[in-house]
Amino acid sequence: MGSPVLLLAVAFGLLLGAALVVGALAWRRLRELRAGGIDVALRVRKDGGGRGWHLGVAHYRGEEFAWYRVLSLRSGPNWVINRRDVEIAQRREPSVAEAYAMPTGSTVLDLTGPELELAMSTDALTGFLSWLESAPPGRSVPWAS
Repeated sequence: MGSPVLLLAVAFGLLLGAALVVGALAWRRLRELRAGGIDVALRVRKDGGGRGWHLGVAHYRGEEFAWYRVLSLRSGPNWVINRRDVEIAQRREPSVAEAYAMPTGSTVLDLTGPELELAMSTDALTGFLSWLESAPPGRSVPWAS
């Protein structure tokens, strides 16, 4: 068995490493928000129990809506939604079971094209809908009320 000093040094190293990872994730989120990102929760598997939501930051990149998961080591976006491929099937208020996992005052959008749900605040929703409506001339925008 190792000496207590060695065990303490290893434990301290592991704790320091974990703190650095958490710090890097927090720095990444702040960097994304400062770059004009919006808070958006995303869920791929539609679960009636309100589970499966992930918080993230999204950016508009021309025809694409790029979503970055907050707690991810991936350097690029986790999801990219192309404006040409997405339709809003339904809008709804979050259930009580889901509200904890999304930005305050969110509306949930059920999307088709990519089969997923997005939850965003009223201001972010206004921007998202404007982005969808601002499609190039000659292209109709799929819309659900």
